[in-house]
Amino acid sequence: MGTGPPAFTEVDNPASFASSPFVRAVNYNYYYSLNAWLLLCPWWLCFDWSMGCVPLIKSISDWRIIALVFLWLCLIVLACQALSSKDGQKRRILTLGLGFLIIPFLPASNLFFRVGFVVAERVTYLPSIGYCILITYGFCLLCKQVKNKKLLAAALLGLLLINVWRCIIRSNQWRSEEQLFRSALSVCPLNAKVHYNVGKNLADNGNQSAAISYYREAVRLNPKYVHAMNNLGNILKEKNELHEAEELLSLAVQIQPDFAAAWMNLGIVQNSLRRYEEAEKSYWTAIRHRKKYPDCYYNLGRLYADLNRHIDALNAWRNATVLKPQHSLAWNNMIILLDNTGNLAQAETVGKEALELIPNDHSLMFSLANVLGKSQKYKESEALFQKAIKANPTAASYHGNLAVLYHRWGNFDLAKKHYEVSLKLDPTAAGTRENYSLLKKKLDQLQNKG
Repeated sequence: MGTGPPAFTEVDNPASFASSPFVRAVNYNYYYSLNAWLLLCPWWLCFDWSMGCVPLIKSISDWRIIALVFLWLCLIVLACQALSSKDGQKRRILTLGLGFLIIPFLPASNLFFRVGFVVAERVTYLPSIGYCILITYGFCLLCKQVKNKKLLAAALLGLLLINVWRCIIRSNQWRSEEQLFRSALSVCPLNAKVHYNVGKNLADNGNQSAAISYYREAVRLNPKYVHAMNNLGNILKEKNELHEAEELLSLAVQIQPDFAAAWMNLGIVQNSLRRYEEAEKSYWTAIRHRKKYPDCYYNLGRLYADLNRHIDALNAWRNATVLKPQHSLAWNNMIILLDNTGNLAQAETVGKEALELIPNDHSLMFSLANVLGKSQKYKESEALFQKAIKANPTAASYHGNLAVLYHRWGNFDLAKKHYEVSLKLDPTAAGTRENYSLLKKKLDQLQNKG
């Protein structure tokens, strides 16, 4: 437990936060019966049982109380047999079985401290030893009493085969996140985290449109699920549905004021809506809650660049690279801003510094090559363009800008070659097409003179 017990929330273990002792006691016992059922029939298996997966029993009229009554009747009968049986072997076997069944489970019982789960399949691993002892002993007793032993053996074999089959199915589900998360939908359809994980898996695999419905369902099931709101807000932001994204992200930071990622994403949305003052406040709030937040400094720099506050933008991006030296986007933006403002020497210094830290980043090679070309350092520029193209040969702009370099350098044949490659990769590039037309006119003039 470390230096103190971890902090759990109501969604992790709802029964432990119930104000009524009756509700707590009844639901704890119902959780025990669920664990017992998983040992007997491991069919309902789920990677997470929190967030409404098991609704609380709040009334004596709830039919689920039958399960916990039946559990305690079985335990009491077994305990009485273990204590009062005249058969010494029977007492030893039952005591050993009950001991292995109950004692390893006690830390997960909520009796000594609050635990951070409702049901966790892992806590039944050791108790399963006691379960196996009791089942085996019960089977031995049946063998002595039942005349048709072949039927009993067939039943036991059938049970073993069913469990082996179930084990194979579950093992296959654990082979991929998608299968694991989707398998939980039928077991815990009321669990917001299950829908969240399915949505996140879809979004991570590029299927953002499908992810939206799962995130929406997660928020519907748990209206305070800030992570689902944040992820849904991000997708809506990418789809340019900015107003709904802002509503979700605003609600997320209202529910959890120290949620730094949501503050940053809210700032991005506000920046897109051109509400720059609000965006700046959101970014600084995010940084206040997470001191080392390079991505937030990067986005803050973009805001300052939009406002032509170039010094502030450079400082923000510099902070991002100090916190995360491999932050390629921040380095790139510094080079581009210095290039655009005519500070070529400083842009070259920053570019070389960046490439020392991230030597294989083709976007940095490209940006620095542009700066070197403008500084008439054609050889260095050419070498970097070629390295960038080798790393990313399908980037039309890389070929187009190398063509411009050759055009300025007077190497018209290579310029023509790379203009044509660039236009083949991106026929819509108006600037490249215009430069290519100028080159062809120049070549025609030279040919006519010749």
